[in-house]
Amino acid sequence: MDIEEEEPPKSKWDLRRNLAGFWLLGLCDYFPYVVMLSAAKEILRDSDNPDNLQPANVTGLNDTEEMQLRCNSVGTGAVLLADIIPVLFIKTTGAFFLKKVPYYCRVLAVVAFGAASFLTVALSSTVWVSLLGVVFASISEGLGEVTFFQMTVYFDQNVVSAFSSGTGAAGFLGALTYAGLRTAGVSARNCLFFMLVYPAIMAATYFLLLVKPPELSGPCSKLNRYDKLIQSSDENNSDRSSTVESISNYSLKEKITLVKPLLKYMVPLGLVYFLEYFINQGLYEVLYFNDIWLTTDEQYEWYQMDYQLGVFLSRSSVNLIHINKIWVFPILQGINLGVLAANAVYRFIPSIWIILTLMFWEGLLGGATFVNTFYRIRTEVREEHREFSMGVVTLADAVGIFIAGAAALPLHTYLCNMYTG
Repeated sequence: MDIEEEEPPKSKWDLRRNLAGFWLLGLCDYFPYVVMLSAAKEILRDSDNPDNLQPANVTGLNDTEEMQLRCNSVGTGAVLLADIIPVLFIKTTGAFFLKKVPYYCRVLAVVAFGAASFLTVALSSTVWVSLLGVVFASISEGLGEVTFFQMTVYFDQNVVSAFSSGTGAAGFLGALTYAGLRTAGVSARNCLFFMLVYPAIMAATYFLLLVKPPELSGPCSKLNRYDKLIQSSDENNSDRSSTVESISNYSLKEKITLVKPLLKYMVPLGLVYFLEYFINQGLYEVLYFNDIWLTTDEQYEWYQMDYQLGVFLSRSSVNLIHINKIWVFPILQGINLGVLAANAVYRFIPSIWIILTLMFWEGLLGGATFVNTFYRIRTEVREEHREFSMGVVTLADAVGIFIAGAAALPLHTYLCNMYTG
């Protein structure tokens, strides 16, 4: 086997195709996850008929007594937990065990679960079936993130920033599309049917747009890259093959020892994600303003969009500015949490525009942490450990989000009880 087949494409056209491809993969991978969080309040609005996701006839609130009517019995943290628990499982095990599953098969699974998530929630008539659809979205996003980040090691290093930018765009465009369609009067069900285009785009991107090395193409029965390299008899490739073989033959204990040096990336990333999702799913529901042009549901949806805009811009910035001191981001995000939590209790911020500014800043911090963390791994970690490391570090954000979802539930109950008291 000629080792040149494994190098990134040399032509500018192939590079552009791959950059565009990874951007689209990031966009489509995160879209179901983001839409489910944007629709969280409506998913939790229980009803006995199939139209439980239709727009609620609610106008702006007039006082805090009416605000209590907008508190769901279960907070949107429940949707976040359904959206993250499968991701957590996949990311915990994926870096260790997914190696035996060819990328071709993984992508097909990501596409299938993404489509199933939209269909299940759109056709659901109960909260619990809707939450099953959220679980499907979670499986799609978690498997996709691990798969595509690991896949970046086969391509030019700039595809890392392209994929990160795509995930940020998914957050912004997903929240914007959902909020915009709902504000325009489109039912949530029809919004979700519309979103089915994104799994189709993902499949077309992977199978038609990407310029892949031979090891990343072919039917599921094909051997993966490591197996092919190990079986190669080409003497010119012996050094590279032995390096890859040594990594593929690591025991579970040896792989676990590789995790410790990654904690300097994982801890800041996990903390930032805990703080921002604790804000998003614990506080957004009660940061409402009375007598403005948006209903409470619309305010929640536009909060999500504003936050995701910040994420998108910062995730797209790594080719312009690199920030190595990622430990500063949890500190700044903690300040955000303190200000917004205090406002949820004391209501001292006078304008929704100030809240929107803080949410945009929150998104900037989260996106910057994400993209700079993975860019550092791509440039600092030894090549033979890079694919494994990419998969492991994705676990950090999932752990942070899981803890945030669990913590947001009692916070939601406390704040709602405070308004009813």
